[in-house]
Amino acid sequence: MPKPTTRSFLLGLLVSVVILSSFFLGGLADRIFVLRPLDFFASRSGGISFGNPSRAEGSKLGQLIETGMMSSIPDVVDAASESVVTVSAKTQQQVFDPFSFFGINRGGAQVQEIQRDIGTGFVVGTNLIVTNKHVVSNLQASYKVIDLNDVEYEVGKIYRDPSNDLAILEVIGFDHPALPLGDSNMIRVGENVIAIGTALGEFRHTVTTGVISGLGRGIEAAGGPQVETLEGVIQTDAAINPGNSGGPLLSDKGEVIGVNVAVSTSAQNIGFAIPINVVRASVDNFNETGQFDRPFLGIQYQMITEQAALFNDVPQGAYVVALVQGGSIESAGIKAGDIIVAIDGVAIKDTDLATILNTKKIGDVVTVRFWRDKQFSETKVTLVAAQG
Repeated sequence: MPKPTTRSFLLGLLVSVVILSSFFLGGLADRIFVLRPLDFFASRSGGISFGNPSRAEGSKLGQLIETGMMSSIPDVVDAASESVVTVSAKTQQQVFDPFSFFGINRGGAQVQEIQRDIGTGFVVGTNLIVTNKHVVSNLQASYKVIDLNDVEYEVGKIYRDPSNDLAILEVIGFDHPALPLGDSNMIRVGENVIAIGTALGEFRHTVTTGVISGLGRGIEAAGGPQVETLEGVIQTDAAINPGNSGGPLLSDKGEVIGVNVAVSTSAQNIGFAIPINVVRASVDNFNETGQFDRPFLGIQYQMITEQAALFNDVPQGAYVVALVQGGSIESAGIKAGDIIVAIDGVAIKDTDLATILNTKKIGDVVTVRFWRDKQFSETKVTLVAAQG
């Protein structure tokens, strides 16, 4: 094994986490990138109405919450399951012709359509479903959602958030009730949780239970050779498996507190979910602009933990793996291998980079402090919109 260099020292220390979507050929999901949009869709007229206890009063779950009759895990599952869907992808795959080995041409390669269950989603508004962005990352695939009764619905449009691992699916004619959303800022370690999803991309509406094991976790989630930094996520010991990506993590009151996103490969009973308040923030932005209109620096990065910083005698912050063309920082003098330690005086070690950027607007001029060759420097950066 080669000796770690300055640009590769993180690899041996980062938590290994896999993205939870079964891929079309039975493997893991396609790779995802930090702060880099995989796609950027045109404006959509109208806003998105997200489910909450007051908006979900017409659903079974909303009625149970309103009347205080939620008494057991089966009650939560019965009420929530109608609003949880399986996400399925259809792709074209070339069929192997055994006679081609003998030089026999039988009229060209045969192409077969393959449909696979790859993830999970849940209803947040009329015709609108939330899932993870990495679940629907294949731009050549067509997608369907499948409800509790195995009825299939075609996905019309997909809106991908360039800053978070979130996507909104627009499904015309899908009138299932929205799940009520909780407040992830109010949850506590030790509270009971319930996960619903398509386990292993095969077993639809699988239910697992556990507790909140930790809050505000930072992980490096890998779906192939690339790595995405996920900060501020919820840790749970509820069993989460490939295919659960995009499914709801529910409180014992039946409210969504997180979106399941990743599971540890190096230990059992360690899963992670994006806090539901992050989803709210994405939707607020979407309602205001008609699209996921986000400022971004234009870098791929990995977070340097306090332990990694001490071990390698470098500052804690965001290690720049690569620059993204068209990003804000491309002309500001930042290079791959630099470590961004603060933005506008806010230390990256205290707050993750994505969280800081979410407080900024397109056009803001920010001061970026970075470390290179054992020296600190600063540069001004004008934030631009993420482009697809």
